[in-house]
Amino acid sequence: MAGTESAYASRLRRKYGVEDELNRYVSALYEMLANVIGQDKLVLRAGKVSALKMMRSQHLPDRLCALARLAFEDPTIERATTRAQQRKAIADIEETLADLLAQKTVEDAIERKVSEKMNLRHQEYLKDLKLEALREDAGPETPSTEAKLHELEALSQRGLAASALQQLRPQRLSEIVGQETAIKALLAKISSPYPQHVILYGPPGVGKTTAARLVLELAKGRQYTPFAKDAPFVETSGTTLRWDPRETTNPLLGSVHDPIYQGSRREFAEAGIPEPKLGLVTRAHGGVLFIDEIGELDALLQTRLLKVLEDKKVTFESSYFDENAPNVPAYVRRLFKEGAPADFILIGATTRDPSEIDPAIRSRCAEIYFQPLTQHQIVSIVQGAIKRLNAKAARGVPQTIASYTIEGRKAVQIVADAYGQALYRMDPKKSGSLAVTITEDDVRAVVQTSRLVQHTLVKARATREIGKTFGLGVHNYLGSIIEIEAMAFPASQSGKGTIRFNDTAGSMAKDSVFNAASVLRAQTGIDVNDYDLHINVVGGGNIDGPSAGLAIFLALYSAITKTPLPQDVAITGELSIQGKIRAVGGVIEKLYAARQSGMRAMILPKENVREVDTSLAGVDIVPVTNIDQAMKFMHTKKKLSTSRSQAKRRKYRS
Repeated sequence: MAGTESAYASRLRRKYGVEDELNRYVSALYEMLANVIGQDKLVLRAGKVSALKMMRSQHLPDRLCALARLAFEDPTIERATTRAQQRKAIADIEETLADLLAQKTVEDAIERKVSEKMNLRHQEYLKDLKLEALREDAGPETPSTEAKLHELEALSQRGLAASALQQLRPQRLSEIVGQETAIKALLAKISSPYPQHVILYGPPGVGKTTAARLVLELAKGRQYTPFAKDAPFVETSGTTLRWDPRETTNPLLGSVHDPIYQGSRREFAEAGIPEPKLGLVTRAHGGVLFIDEIGELDALLQTRLLKVLEDKKVTFESSYFDENAPNVPAYVRRLFKEGAPADFILIGATTRDPSEIDPAIRSRCAEIYFQPLTQHQIVSIVQGAIKRLNAKAARGVPQTIASYTIEGRKAVQIVADAYGQALYRMDPKKSGSLAVTITEDDVRAVVQTSRLVQHTLVKARATREIGKTFGLGVHNYLGSIIEIEAMAFPASQSGKGTIRFNDTAGSMAKDSVFNAASVLRAQTGIDVNDYDLHINVVGGGNIDGPSAGLAIFLALYSAITKTPLPQDVAITGELSIQGKIRAVGGVIEKLYAARQSGMRAMILPKENVREVDTSLAGVDIVPVTNIDQAMKFMHTKKKLSTSRSQAKRRKYRS
């Protein structure tokens, strides 16, 4: 169409003349513009650009000016008076109409494709609606799903009785053996109008979890406590709770399932709504959250738990949340704005040292220590478990079981296994009418199949030996006897003696050997360089601490001077190079180990005496402040068998 003159215009000019040619050409352009934009839009546009009157005019300049204004949508265009101006205006209008026609052609093609797509989507949508209607009428079940449902229902009809450990678990606080002081302290802190967060320390299997559960039940029955009748006891383990920096999941504190990454519920995902998932701290709201092995929690998770303890709520965040979105449910909006409630009492239990717990958490918790169980207490637990099983035990069975463990839970498990052994060897026809009697053979069968070893292999002896002492150690709140032996030989060359010591015993124990050598030279004038010395920790255990220093010194002294030492005395204390005996940790646990092995006396630093209840010790306590006092006692051949010490031991055994 573009150009200064078209073939159509030439034919018109030859037939009608120039004036008629332009009039007819302008009329044709009017029709083309009306076809492109529509007759209605043409009239509306003419009104906007002040061209209505000129459109109806019989004069060519007026009609051409109106056409130009309509094509360019410009009301300021003036009339073209000369032929050259008119021809130029027609050429410009032709260019504009060509662009409009091309645009309309493309739009028509796109509209046809869009219409086809919409028709296809509409057909698919109708098909989905029909299928959904059919599924609703038929229900979600198929023959396969119905068969699986029947299978689950059949499985639900069957079940085993409660496990032996559940059956034998204490049902009352009075049934927890050996923890009267700890339980009393726990009751004072939980069963109160102002309950406190608590951390329970102690060896495994002594009743920490059971005590926490029973204390809450007792507290719920007292009117002055804030616990309701349905206050929850939520139990979890720190070994299963791990910090996820991506926040995809957090069972302890809760997390947000975003519609893209984690995937919220279908109705939320389709609307792009993030879905908060509540954690255990919210489930425990109004009750107790018990975290077993709280020392195993990641440091970052402990820090975030501390924040929840302070705020008493959990906050949620998500870049997908829009509080102004109309399709967000009210409870989701409230969780993001106000957080989830988490007002609970934390009770943590651990076998770790207090130094391994976050100091900030410790500062907000009361701390209670559960005691190791003695052999006599294990015997009592075993006897109670046998009674609850309605069984009998041959003489010596409780004592035999108690020799293999100092954990109440493990002792109960051995009882349950021995009970099964006793049932197995009974006549099946008579097993229902006769009381089951557990024998030592049943216990030995359990010991052999479970590869159990006696817990306390070292036993005190009323003899004296050269170069042998008994130190004391602690691991996970369980005390143990450390056998230390030493031998001394004259060096082949004077002043060039050697010292041999277990590498596995640890660097601190090796330092204790060097300290002992220095003190020995200072106290007796004996130069250890004149001897080849060999100090051995029987069993190769790692001594993580300096508390064996005094025991190592006495063994070394005995080996060099050939002085026999009593074999019924346990020794603990850090030895300084000045010959002083410094305080050590874990004295209570070490005292229990001395009891277990039958020691008659225990040498310990005088600074630690205040930690021991001497009226219940069961072992003669010998406090010392320096090496001279320790050596003086070890040289004493008279046994401490006064009426007072005998009364202590009788009271302990009872």
